Amino acid sequence: MALDHLKIAIVGTGAVGGSVAADLIRAGLDVTVIDQWPDHVEAMRAQGLTVHLPTETQVTPVPALHLCQVAELREPFDIVLTAVKTYDTRWVAELMKPLLRPDGVFVGLQNGMTIDHVAEIVGAERTIGCVLGIAANLRTPGVIVRQVSPADTWFSVGTLSGERTERLDQVAAVLAPAAEIVVTDDIRSAKWMKLIANSPEMLPSGLLGVPLLEAARTPGIRPVMDAMSREAYALAIELGITMMPSLGIAADDMPDSDQYALDLLDRVLSHFSQPDTRVAVLQDWEKGRRAELDAFSGYIVAKRAELGGSAPVNEQILRLSERVERGELVPVPENAPLLMAALEGARTPA
Repeated sequence: MALDHLKIAIVGTGAVGGSVAADLIRAGLDVTVIDQWPDHVEAMRAQGLTVHLPTETQVTPVPALHLCQVAELREPFDIVLTAVKTYDTRWVAELMKPLLRPDGVFVGLQNGMTIDHVAEIVGAERTIGCVLGIAANLRTPGVIVRQVSPADTWFSVGTLSGERTERLDQVAAVLAPAAEIVVTDDIRSAKWMKLIANSPEMLPSGLLGVPLLEAARTPGIRPVMDAMSREAYALAIELGITMMPSLGIAADDMPDSDQYALDLLDRVLSHFSQPDTRVAVLQDWEKGRRAELDAFSGYIVAKRAELGGSAPVNEQILRLSERVERGELVPVPENAPLLMAALEGARTPA
C-alpha cells in the first residue's frame, strides 16, 4: 500500500507519541510533530528525537512544531494521531478538526475510552480507536527510553462501526513501523480489555511511588490489584462487552471467568514491564502534573455508578489518588497499608 502521499500529524509526542513519531519518520512517512512542552520541542529541533531502545539508540531528525503554531498550518491532514493525556483529548480534537480532511481520521494512541469524546467532536465515521501495548518514558526533553522494541510492541486498531474501511487499512499500515498491528471489528471491547489490564496497575503502583513490578510484588498489594481487576471485569460483562484476545493472549488461552482479568494483568507484568518501568500515573506525579485518574479507576467508578451499585476497591483507590492530586498524600511505599485497608473495607459488610 502506497503511503507516501498521506499527510500525518502527531499531536503529543511524549513517551508514546514520540516513540511512534520516530518510527514513522524513519519509515519515510510525511509526519508533522506537534507538542505543547516548549523545552521538548526546542530539544527535538536542536538535537532531533533520541529514543533509547533495548538494543540500540536512535536519533531521528524531527519537524517539531509548538502547539501555538497549529494556527499557521494550512494544508489538511489525512490522519491525525494523538497521544496526549485523556483529559486533553477534547480540546485537541477541536484544535485539529479544522485541519482534518473531510475523509480524514482522528486516532487516539491512548489508554482509556476517549473514542466517544473524539466521535462527539469529529464524527464517529472519522474516529479510529487504538489499543496500546507499549512501555516507554520521557523524563528529559528530546529523550525517550523505550523499554520494548517495535517488534515487541502491540497495537490494535478499529472503527467505531466495526467496518473495515480504506482509512482504517491506511492507519494500520502507517502504524506498522511502530508495532505489530491487529485490526479489530470491535474496538470498544478491545479498549475495554486494556482498561481491565490498566485499572489494577496504574493507581496502586502510582500510590506506592515504585516501579510496577515492585508494586505488584509488595506484600498485600497483588490481592488489591486483583480485586480491582475483578470489579472492572464484572462491569464490562454487565455493559455487554465481549471478552476477546488482547496483549498477545490467544483465544484458546482465555478462561471464561474473571480469571481473564487477572491474566491480562499478568501479561502486562510479564511482557510489557521492566524492573524500572514506572506507570504513566506515577510519571505524571513525579513531574508535578495531573494524572489520568479519569482513564482508569475514575472511569470504572463513574460507569458503575451509572448502572447502579459500586466498585468499592476501585473507588477507595481513586479517593487515595485524589488525595495525591490535592497534595495531601505523597506516593511512597509506606502507603501500602492504605491500599490494603481499601480491600479490607470492601470485604467488611456495611
